[in-house]
Amino acid sequence: MHTTEQQVRVLIVDDHPFMRRGLAQTINDMSDMMVCGEASDKAEGLVKVEELTPDLVVIDISLGDGSGIELIKEIKSRWPNTKMLVSSMHDESLFAERAIRAGALGFVNKGESSDVFVDALRKVKDGNTYLSSRMTDYILNQFVNSPEEPRKSRIDSLSDREIEVFELIGRGLITKQIAAKLELSPKTVETYREHIKMKLNLANGTELTRHAVQWVLEQG
Repeated sequence: MHTTEQQVRVLIVDDHPFMRRGLAQTINDMSDMMVCGEASDKAEGLVKVEELTPDLVVIDISLGDGSGIELIKEIKSRWPNTKMLVSSMHDESLFAERAIRAGALGFVNKGESSDVFVDALRKVKDGNTYLSSRMTDYILNQFVNSPEEPRKSRIDSLSDREIEVFELIGRGLITKQIAAKLELSPKTVETYREHIKMKLNLANGTELTRHAVQWVLEQG
């Protein structure tokens, strides 16, 4: 595909090849955008951003070597002018706000139609925020409601890193494996586990694992 100066250069970071192909086809069908590269995990994503200097990066939340939220934070820190859109199957009410706080401009669920995805891309390209109407209403309701009112979910009380550890527990990884994947010490991972148990009011490691597995299954 021939590029022009007007075309926005997009990098896709997603650990599912089939999903990357679908996103790439949708983007390349747009006259004002083109895919300049693809990456399957956080480490490769950072290399590609540095090499290709894309205008916009489409990022999944769950990557093979870590969290898309952490990738967003790093890109925002190192390349503050790079626009980012999250495309994920994860719970919008839990992750959209986190993605925006980390530095992304939008969040679109992978279950949405290609037209919705294109609309999200165009808004982010122009420097505007994209959220579904449901998510916008949810955030507005948070401002309207009393700050003392309980949050929608105890999971929402977890930090970004704690959610990352919680997800990996739910995927069957033990402390040593989680430490290696996230480049943390086993002791630090154990500290996160204790924080998660306390915040979710879980009695022991067995309950933690059961809740984590259930949550991962619910996320699809």
